[in-house]
Order: sequence, then structure tokens, then C-alpha cells
Amino acid sequence: MAFAVTHPGVTSAIIGPRTIEHLDDLLAGATVTLDDEILDRIDGIVPPGTDPGPLDVAYNPPAVTRTSQRRRSADERAAA
Repeated sequence: MAFAVTHPGVTSAIIGPRTIEHLDDLLAGATVTLDDEILDRIDGIVPPGTDPGPLDVAYNPPAVTRTSQRRRSADERAAA
């Protein structure tokens, strides 16, 4: 949840829990705020622009190349 809502292009995170335990975990994640160090580590594991769909490898959107379009500012990340 925290990773999904960090991206400025994401206006909502759709959840689909199958059990109450899944729902509890997802709701707990909504209060987590990721800092730049964690986000950089995630980018190191799956670099921005990594496309699991090989047919789309030629397209490199601005949200991949510009950090400001991949992350909300730190003060905007806190759960509301």
C-alpha cells in the first residue's frame, strides 16, 4: 500500500483481500510512510523502467525517468 500511494500518478490503491487477515494487513499498510532510502532500495531491486511486458520496452514514460514524477514529496506521503 505504501509503495503504491507514494507514486504521484496513483490516485487510489485498489485492494482485494480474500480474508479478514488480508484486509487487516492491507489496512495496516495504509499507515506506513516510506522514506527515500527505502524507495531507493526498491528502485535498486526493480529499476524504474523495468517492464515485465517485453512488447512495451521501447516506451520510456517521464514517470520512469524523473524522480519527481515517481514519488510524492516526503511531506505528502504521510497517511491521511
